[in-house]
Amino acid sequence: MNRLTIALLCSTTILLSDVANACAILGHTVPADRINGLARGFNADGWVNGGQSPPPLALLAQLRKEGMTHVRLPVPAEHIMQRFASKGDRNARLDAVNAAVTTLISLGYYVSIDLHAGESFNQLHRQEPAAAMQAMKDAWQDLAQIMRRHPTDRIFAELLNEPDLDAARWQREAEQLALFVRQLLPRTTLIVGPVNWQRPDSLPGFRPLDDLNVVYAIHFYDPMVFTHQAHWDPKDPLHYIRGLPYPIRAEDPEVQKLRRQLADGNDAKVLAMLDKATPDERIDKWLEPAVLWQQQFSRPIIINEFGVLKAGAPRESRLRWLSSVVSYAQQHCWGWTHWELSQGFGLLDDKSGQIDAGALKALLGAGSGLAGPEAAPAPAKQRQDR
Repeated sequence: MNRLTIALLCSTTILLSDVANACAILGHTVPADRINGLARGFNADGWVNGGQSPPPLALLAQLRKEGMTHVRLPVPAEHIMQRFASKGDRNARLDAVNAAVTTLISLGYYVSIDLHAGESFNQLHRQEPAAAMQAMKDAWQDLAQIMRRHPTDRIFAELLNEPDLDAARWQREAEQLALFVRQLLPRTTLIVGPVNWQRPDSLPGFRPLDDLNVVYAIHFYDPMVFTHQAHWDPKDPLHYIRGLPYPIRAEDPEVQKLRRQLADGNDAKVLAMLDKATPDERIDKWLEPAVLWQQQFSRPIIINEFGVLKAGAPRESRLRWLSSVVSYAQQHCWGWTHWELSQGFGLLDDKSGQIDAGALKALLGAGSGLAGPEAAPAPAKQRQDR
């Protein structure tokens, strides 16, 4: 990719020297078309790993037409691992994966196969390292058979979603698992991320693999007190937070009102989370560790999970946050994949089931044909001046 192309792909709000620093990530062999394919996407949660019906073909085609290029397909690890599932169940899930990939590639998408573990595997992973590694290898042995049916340049292998163990052990296991998957899929681009929910500040603790055909994935939901307000679990402290705006500023009347409510209710834990988030509302502060890691190692990055629960967040704040994350990713030539399509974080309107034009415009910008007058609000002047 030449310098002019790089500059056009990156935001014009940063200097050309910054563009060169951000985008000249040459310490890898990931083909440019695959990096471009990961540029804009969404997670199809619930398609293979839940009880939902596949997304309507017309909806998928419309999102592709609007500019989405990539679909991350979570595959439930326990349902394709011999240790946890019967042969019949495994075959049914693998057939579902194959059908989903066939549909998506026919529509022009790039697809990443995400080995998405639940608590049963996570417990095994923490307690029985050898058994867990064998289970992952068995799963990828079967997934590789499916992936080999499809064009290598359109499909990615994501080793494991949010590994739930200590960083040193996952480093060793990721290196071992990547070697195994590489033998199965010699030309496929791999995706891997760090521990601790794949947070950006966990990436500095993860060394790049020797394999150069790898993209590194982080997940971003900060500040959690904003993105996960009205949490679905009544036992979660954030379940009772609603209406918290973004950016979170101490002088904001809504923030002050929430603080009083939390103080009156003796919700000390949530109040502490709110106070911690208040001075740190800048997207760049949270994502900077990943930028520094990329500058050090020159490897491509994708934010392949980010989003805001719709139930409690003010709509304009949610759109502002989404737009800010995407803008930051594009400034650093990172791909992004929104979490998710049709559930609590989703891109569909809850009442009509149609694409939420405002959310789509927040992600794709003015190029989205669906988006009408309701756009993502411009970032506050305080942010524009930084």
